[in-house]
Amino acid sequence: MDVRDGLLYTEDHEWLKLDGDTGTVGITAYAAEQLGDIVFVEVPAVGTRLEPARTFGVVESVKAVSDIFSPVAGEVIETNGALAGSPELVNSDPYGEGWILRIRLDGPPDASKLRDAAAYRELLESA
Repeated sequence: MDVRDGLLYTEDHEWLKLDGDTGTVGITAYAAEQLGDIVFVEVPAVGTRLEPARTFGVVESVKAVSDIFSPVAGEVIETNGALAGSPELVNSDPYGEGWILRIRLDGPPDASKLRDAAAYRELLESA
């Protein structure tokens, strides 16, 4: 399973890449594989306030519809416009071109709610 070092992960299979007071959010390769072929990604508008563990969007695949949860609190500052025409990027490159949004964090993330790569791998192995 593709789990990238240097990212933080939620138990709901979202990832967070921190860069100062901003973060990039997406769903993990595991989540994308479980969903199957993704056909639609719903994202919030720029300026939307997000709260940790609250739904902010939806990923729709040929198999299922799944909520996406925010790993942190903050304000959406950018969404991945490429997903509107190419939602399959989430399947083909979940940690790169398939990112979902960027958020300006309200403060440091709650480390007790996020896992590093090693802890996320353990979660997947126990599933």
